[in-house]
Amino acid sequence: MSKFFSERFANLEPYVPGEQPQDKQYLKLNTNESPFPPQHEVVEAAREASRYLNKYSDPDNRKVTEAIAAYYGLGYENVLVTNGSDEALNFAFLAFADEKRPLVFPEITYGFYPVAANVNHIPYETLPVGDDLLVNYKDYCGIGKNVVLANPNAPTGVALPLNEIEEIVRTNPDNIVIVDEAYVDFGAESAVALIPRYRNLLVTQTFSKSRSLAGGRLGFIMGSEALIADMVTLKYAINPYNVNSMTAAAGMASIADDTHFKNSCKAIMFNRDMTVEGLEARGFTVIPSKANFVFARAEWVEGGELYARMKEKGVLIRHFTNPKISDYNRISIGNEHQMEDFLDILDDVYNDMKKEGELREDQ
Repeated sequence: MSKFFSERFANLEPYVPGEQPQDKQYLKLNTNESPFPPQHEVVEAAREASRYLNKYSDPDNRKVTEAIAAYYGLGYENVLVTNGSDEALNFAFLAFADEKRPLVFPEITYGFYPVAANVNHIPYETLPVGDDLLVNYKDYCGIGKNVVLANPNAPTGVALPLNEIEEIVRTNPDNIVIVDEAYVDFGAESAVALIPRYRNLLVTQTFSKSRSLAGGRLGFIMGSEALIADMVTLKYAINPYNVNSMTAAAGMASIADDTHFKNSCKAIMFNRDMTVEGLEARGFTVIPSKANFVFARAEWVEGGELYARMKEKGVLIRHFTNPKISDYNRISIGNEHQMEDFLDILDDVYNDMKKEGELREDQ
């Protein structure tokens, strides 16, 4: 840390993204990326837009915003397009939370929330999850604070049903409820349909997971016209040209090809079910997931040990050090061949540990 670094951030613990190692080729199941490349039309749209990179992108992002709004049955004024959904979340935190209007979210959830709150000097409270790591929606009903919920949650993959989300929104009419739907396309119910009925609801989504554009950084946030207008004001104060031309073009092309999108999601859900079956057959407990990943643990191995041994064999999964979940690992769902390889290598790890007498169940 330099002597010039602001004291405001001296104790800041930054968000830690998943590993993106360059030392060798890995079977990469640690960052919830799609295993499928974007369709040809998306790549060509981005390439065509690259011819005009000497010009600024549209600060209103009008065309891609209109395409997203039409897809979700909303108006242009109900959508703000952002540089990934993290920017959308940050705009929402800045616009609607402060010392008088704190945030509340689960103790086990997306690690960006506390970091964004701390950077913006927003007080927050975390509510415990059960021993089963599930969020109890009743804890948030009528709480009188701004609520932030990842649905499906991360890193567990568990989704609250829409009626429970609606109850949280309905019982907090004087506070904002932000529903982060980064993984909603893999089997959960979206809260977008509630937007016309509730003026205090914001819903974020992203093109990173289900639309194969993690590297493009395209997200969006949806809500009432008044809420979106507030965040647009902040966007123009902070980052007016927040989405580049190539990303906007790629997003429009992706929206236009709904068949590819739905087929990709179906394939990932099929591979998720196959992986869960394989893990359970190998003695794992797997939390029911509606995301493009699973959260699993086994009695025969500690979570950090499994992560390290899989990495040694060229497989990256995600381990978290929080004591409540340290026995678990999050495993992104790849294509069918990748998940078969994952299970085979998992067997190799088990057999190695058995030969070495390192299985935890044997001790």
